[in-house]
Amino acid sequence: MLNGNGNGPLAGIRVIDLGRHQAGPRCAQVLARMGAEVIKVERLGGEETRYHAPFVRGQSAYWVQYNTGKKSLSMDLRKEEGKEALRQLVKKSDVLLQNFRPGTIDVMGFGYDVLKELNPRIVMVNVSAYGQFGPYREKIGYDPIGQTMSGIAMITGESDAPPTRAGVPIIDRTTALHAALGTMAALYERVESGEGQSIDVCLADTGYSYTEIPISAYHGTGKQPTRGKGPEGAPGGIYPCKDGWVLITAGDQHQWHRVCNALNKPDWLEDPRFTSRPERTKNKDIVNARMDEVLSTMTTKEAIDHFTKHDVTAAPVNTIAEAAEDPHPWERRTMVEVDDFQAGSIAVSGDFWHFSRTPVVIGSAPRVGEHNEDVLGEVLGYSAEEISDLYAKKVIAHFDLYDEIPD
Repeated sequence: MLNGNGNGPLAGIRVIDLGRHQAGPRCAQVLARMGAEVIKVERLGGEETRYHAPFVRGQSAYWVQYNTGKKSLSMDLRKEEGKEALRQLVKKSDVLLQNFRPGTIDVMGFGYDVLKELNPRIVMVNVSAYGQFGPYREKIGYDPIGQTMSGIAMITGESDAPPTRAGVPIIDRTTALHAALGTMAALYERVESGEGQSIDVCLADTGYSYTEIPISAYHGTGKQPTRGKGPEGAPGGIYPCKDGWVLITAGDQHQWHRVCNALNKPDWLEDPRFTSRPERTKNKDIVNARMDEVLSTMTTKEAIDHFTKHDVTAAPVNTIAEAAEDPHPWERRTMVEVDDFQAGSIAVSGDFWHFSRTPVVIGSAPRVGEHNEDVLGEVLGYSAEEISDLYAKKVIAHFDLYDEIPD
């Protein structure tokens, strides 16, 4: 049952993680951060993304971001003994998460109809590219499909630029949050109904959640949105300074007087070209020209200090190095350093919630098969002899492929 008395608000919840790559494992990691016991069932030798670049002293910075705080059960689900162990684990778990292509989990023998026979209280979380139903159900896909088919890439960047994707997998990250939110809602509902249910989230849906406003506008008006600095209102965008770039945004009406003061243009307060947001949109080139004129004389720090003094939103446009050295993520524990079996220590994402009574749990990444005996023996009640037999039959193992990672 749900409780707030353990290590995290989901203490007492057991999750089976069959996820691979990003969206699925990230969802399971969120649940682990919340205090759930997450058992990652991975293939012999370890899930393939354990060995994806970039590397930190032989450890995948990619893989650890989605798998810290989990247990590892390295087991061959193609063998009947592995399937039987998973069936027994389903009976003792609250959630099973998977992100295979739709239909694959059914072929494996673990579709929702099977799971709810084994455990009527199980919550099954299905993550895929296009969903368990819909016109593109059979197609495979990764994060970029959510950015391209939803229109994100065509409204990102300047008007004369080619279609532009985000530099990080925003679709995977947000799909993981959708899946985690749905999981927690299903667990909450189960307290009343006593029954589990299946959840279906996908990358394509997430993409459309980002373009819901322009799609709604187009659906009603037939007008395409424009690309470039500030779709409406001014100022709003990224501007060059003497030594870099700065974000300035203040499109709302109640902020306009602050902008006028910051730009030393008090006469603009009464100028009919700028007295409303629609008018400023029509004349945004004039506003942006003044922004460029003022900012061209300032460093990034000077620009941020100047506009902040006038209570206008201003922030640096950091490089990754600058973002990593900023004190904010470390003081807030958004990024933390944890022990690592391969790298010694490594930085991973940490606490995004800051619960007052039930703090999150930030663990280390497991070795391949590190918890084989714990899960099979302590959770499922297998004897030492039975576990040894599974090793002998190569149903379970704890070897890895880290020696094959290039220096």
